[in-house]
Amino acid sequence: MSKDISSTTLMYAILSVEDSVNTQQDYLESGEIPDEELENEEEILGDLEQALMELIDVYKVRLRTEPDLPAIEDLLGGDNEEG
Repeated sequence: MSKDISSTTLMYAILSVEDSVNTQQDYLESGEIPDEELENEEEILGDLEQALMELIDVYKVRLRTEPDLPAIEDLLGGDNEEG
């Protein structure tokens, strides 16, 4: 198995993690989390956001060698929260 992942796999990973971030944010905002689990759920969100940013960084590097890939803004539907 190759160490490199395909661009398609990378795009699906970004979209999947982005969806997980959104789901976790919705869960945290729902008010349904018991107080004793809140800190853990916030840490999970932080981990997911970090994973998303790392994937986006890899994607940006990939864009330099594969300019026919969609821009990250287009991939994320224009809802990119980069800093």
